[in-house]
Amino acid sequence: MGTLHLIFVALAVAINIAVFYYVRDKGEDHLLNLLWVLGLIMLIAEVFKQWFCYKYIYGEQISLIYFPWQLCSIAMYLSFAVKYLKGKSQDAALVYLCSFSLLGAIMALAFPGGMLLEGSVFMIHSFIYHALIISESIIALEILKKRERPSFLPSLWLFFITAAIAESINVLGKLIINDPSREPEMFYISPFYPTSQPILSDIAGKIGMLPEVVLYMCSLILASYLIFLAEDRAFFSNTEKS
Repeated sequence: MGTLHLIFVALAVAINIAVFYYVRDKGEDHLLNLLWVLGLIMLIAEVFKQWFCYKYIYGEQISLIYFPWQLCSIAMYLSFAVKYLKGKSQDAALVYLCSFSLLGAIMALAFPGGMLLEGSVFMIHSFIYHALIISESIIALEILKKRERPSFLPSLWLFFITAAIAESINVLGKLIINDPSREPEMFYISPFYPTSQPILSDIAGKIGMLPEVVLYMCSLILASYLIFLAEDRAFFSNTEKS
């Protein structure tokens, strides 16, 4: 696990260094189209993953364990949709990509336990997917650098919306499937079972599931905001606040 993990991380770093140098001098329309292409690639790959999971991991049994609405999944939808959005909505999507999505990708690559359990095809898909999220974050940053100084607040509201949808999927999955081995745990905030996330599961055992979910959500928001502040200082400090 250690060597393979390091190889994939090194490849992700190399890919995104190349992406960084490629996008630096590109116009906004080109970058929005590039995000759309990456989003489309991820959507096609996600369809393949869902088929692969159904066919080979769950033996043609319906399971929502890998339903595509985790924190990292949102980048796939936003990247595809962002060029169709306008104004503040587009800015919110771009800030989400370079804060919440970037955080999710870094966490997944740093702690890849779930990626290394279900076979080589699933593993390769997961590492490429999260490497592409970082690429999308870099592209989103490059777009935002060309605009008025962005605000974090609209992306926070977008996060609340995506989290609410995630919890709705968790509830519906419980009602429809009623099997813990096949039920969804979107955003790792299921109200029915302690989270499967390491460390957080221990916290849930000590303080309860609801306080742990609140703590986890607050931690995600704080970490994403700190990422945004770092980006603001590095890239947006010389632009006007929008």
